[in-house]
Amino acid sequence: MTSQPTLTKAENGPGGPGDPGTGLQAGLKNRHLSMIAIGGVIGAGLFVGSSSGIATAGPGILLSYALVGTLVVLVMRMLGEMSAANPTSGSFSAHADRALGPWAGFSIGWLYWFFWVVVLAVEATAGAAILESWIPAVPQWGWALIVMVVLTATNLVSVGSYGEFEFWFAGIKVFAIGAFIVVGGLAVFGVLPGADSEKAGLGNLVDHGGFLPNGPGAILTGVLLVVFSFMGSEIATLAAGESEDPQRAVTKSTNSIIWRIAVFYLGSIFVVVSLLPWNDPSIKEKGSYVAALDSLGIAHAGQIMNFIVLTSVLSCLNSGLYTASRMAFSLGQRGDAPKAFARTTSRGVPMAAIIASVVFGFVAVFFNYRFPDSVFLFLVNSSGAVALFVWLVICFSQLRMRKIIQAEAPEKLVVRMWLYPYLTWATAALIVFVLAYMLTDTEHDGRETVLLSLLVAAVVLVIAFVKEMVKGKGQGDSGQDAVLEDAVK
Repeated sequence: MTSQPTLTKAENGPGGPGDPGTGLQAGLKNRHLSMIAIGGVIGAGLFVGSSSGIATAGPGILLSYALVGTLVVLVMRMLGEMSAANPTSGSFSAHADRALGPWAGFSIGWLYWFFWVVVLAVEATAGAAILESWIPAVPQWGWALIVMVVLTATNLVSVGSYGEFEFWFAGIKVFAIGAFIVVGGLAVFGVLPGADSEKAGLGNLVDHGGFLPNGPGAILTGVLLVVFSFMGSEIATLAAGESEDPQRAVTKSTNSIIWRIAVFYLGSIFVVVSLLPWNDPSIKEKGSYVAALDSLGIAHAGQIMNFIVLTSVLSCLNSGLYTASRMAFSLGQRGDAPKAFARTTSRGVPMAAIIASVVFGFVAVFFNYRFPDSVFLFLVNSSGAVALFVWLVICFSQLRMRKIIQAEAPEKLVVRMWLYPYLTWATAALIVFVLAYMLTDTEHDGRETVLLSLLVAAVVLVIAFVKEMVKGKGQGDSGQDAVLEDAVK
């Protein structure tokens, strides 16, 4: 543990260009940040993963989503408080470095980077499967390669090109979810003209074994199945460091997280479980959203949803590469990664950080095709609980950073965590409870995910502490040398 850190003042002040004191540039416009913030909570997992949650908890999956959504809102409020006071490309890793010590920033930064480069492989494979079904002449590995190369090129051009791509990717997701909620909602209440919606109605929430057909315990199991689909909410705070007005971007993103989760997650899942009985076989066979659209007699529902899922996959890939590279850039700045990662091109792009991230992503894609049930499965499971680790570190960082900000720059507390410190401690306790509950879950690989993630985290922590010991010894030797030189003089 280091001595209490101090806040570093940005060279350009709040709202200054780029990430203060770095080679990054303010290439993201306010419209980019707004859409990144909105789209960040809509991952491909929402479209493809919700069916297993519905099958497990029935309509009660709404409570699972509400519980995790509340958790995310609270964590994002804490992160927003710290990031509004000090916007930086390192986000929570940089805050942990200041609040808890270099070991914390190093560990959570590398774990987060590891999470996203594995996600690159998962999403590239998912996108390739869809593209191959449309154009089978190109093999799946070929599509994965094409997708990765195109999005790598996009990120290498400039941060503005990343923002523009993400603006349109996220825009399609937002429009699709919005349209689904409106059309499905009209069908639920029986006012959608020309729709074949005999099964639709609010009765589906209670008519098939009740609201909790598998008992209250299924709510917690549902939490384990949906919690990872929320990862990505924090991307806006990383991107804010390259925006025109970082403080405003973070504040706006933090304040809007409640309605974003309420509308896109709770709203769309409510429509799904109201359009169809939760135990309808088509939900598991086709996926929840495709089954819901099919129930309305909408032609080509499967292909429409495949296009939306592909857009979400590309959005996740685009943001994943951006996020991993900026975390690597921040680690390089702090001396926790090769110095090359902290160098930028004339366009403000951390080229080495991007290339290193995508190379690992390519290697993971290779493992997915060559060793899907061994090496790649290990990578996926060992990164699975990183989201919860990140949220827990944010909680502990905020507990200390609040005191630091209040002591040194209280005017920067433009976003405040509610009921501090009690709600922060309650959030941390809830995260620990979810991790502990995962250890009891053998049906959905929860125990294996936590144990493997803890193993990887332990390895990174050991490296962090060894690095600090070596650094401390080096500084001690330098100090002794200086004393001897003074004595000789």
